Amino acid sequence: MSYKVDRDLNRMLRHKKLISSSLSFVSGSEDFIRESGLFPSGRCDSDVMRGLRYPNGTGVIAGVTSIGDVDGYDLVGGEKVPRRGRLFYRGISIEDLITQCIREDRFGFEETVYLLLFGQLPTQAQLKEFQYLMARWSQLPVYFSEDMILRSPNKNIMNKLASCILSLHSHDGEAENRTLENELFKSFRMVARTPTIVAHSYSARRHYFDKQSLYLHRPRTDLSVAQNFLYSLREDTKFDDDEAKLLDLCMILHAEHGGGNNSTFACRVLTSSGTDFYASIAAAVGALKGFRHGGANIKVVEMMDCIKENVKNWRDDGQVRDCLAKILRKELGDGTGLIYGMGHAVYTLSDPRAEILKHFSRALAEKKGMGAELDLIESVERLAPEVFAEVRGLDKPICANVDLYSGFVYKLLNIPAELYTAIFASARMPGWCAHRIEECCADDPRIIRPAYKTVCKRVPYVPLADRDKEAKV
Repeated sequence: MSYKVDRDLNRMLRHKKLISSSLSFVSGSEDFIRESGLFPSGRCDSDVMRGLRYPNGTGVIAGVTSIGDVDGYDLVGGEKVPRRGRLFYRGISIEDLITQCIREDRFGFEETVYLLLFGQLPTQAQLKEFQYLMARWSQLPVYFSEDMILRSPNKNIMNKLASCILSLHSHDGEAENRTLENELFKSFRMVARTPTIVAHSYSARRHYFDKQSLYLHRPRTDLSVAQNFLYSLREDTKFDDDEAKLLDLCMILHAEHGGGNNSTFACRVLTSSGTDFYASIAAAVGALKGFRHGGANIKVVEMMDCIKENVKNWRDDGQVRDCLAKILRKELGDGTGLIYGMGHAVYTLSDPRAEILKHFSRALAEKKGMGAELDLIESVERLAPEVFAEVRGLDKPICANVDLYSGFVYKLLNIPAELYTAIFASARMPGWCAHRIEECCADDPRIIRPAYKTVCKRVPYVPLADRDKEAKV
């Protein structure tokens, strides 16, 4: 067992011997924990809904929401009947929302934020004022970047984002005020500030861990959220309209996805306890970091790199199919046997977000000479269901999810892989905040408290003096 300690941290703590002895102590108990059956079996009784999902794959209903609707199947006679996926924000189809923004050639993320937080589309005057307020609040508190980001950089941007969100509690004199007015005010401030925290955290990471030059760009009040992120992230601050519009589209698609997804549910669970805004949102960030949730887009990019390395002819379906089969058999890839970017808990025949990203990324991909790579991703989407059927005997439909294409879009925008999940967090922030408000300001608030079935055996307490005797037997 090994433990990596950064040189500066090691010099500061001077605890090499303590770390070594602590790890030795832990290692001595590791075998006992694994061999004594302390971990319950993965199999469980029919009355236990692992992952809060019924045997037919549908989710256990834990609450009601009027924010987002993820619609991917019909339920007929207790069985899921597949159909094309649909996504609604406050009852409005995501396709309609995006189509109108493209038709009017404008950025739409701010309008989406307003819709999710305030429950209706803004008028022209309301949207203009809201865009101005968002731009103003994108600037961080005085010395925040110096004190909270530069003084304690982190290689993982998601962990840095979570710690920065928690520290904003200290900069909010009304942090414990849970009125609707204050929750709304905290929410759009948080949405505005998150991309700046992410950009500055990455600059600190580059400087302190990658030994690159340090630059921190202050957001501009005349730019949209998507424009400001690219402006703040890039050393030369330059970007074109196609890039900003594609990032804006990606952020709209990631802004909300119902109350049952892991990070939003984490936010609602903490909110139900009565804790503050910042603790609830930081919990959502922590949940999104996981590779089974928001971190999957990075795994998709790693998988595609593996496929590109092992498939000589990207246009040869046979070669691509063989490579996917090896990934499923754990002969290639990260050894998990997963084809990342394929399959979803709700969507069955299609994920509307994936379809929209695939369609609108094509022009920029061709413009940047990356059309062949997009073709390969589309081949994976087309061939993976066949491979699942052959290798796993899977007889149910499986579709591409948004992660299959979002990582490629970020790559198109020259965004480093270390930021993929953090951008997801920046985009999902309005959805988290809306669900926080819905849970916090409900007429009949209740703490979320599911049950776990205990399977441990009853054993007698052994007096301390007698334990050594038992150990020797």
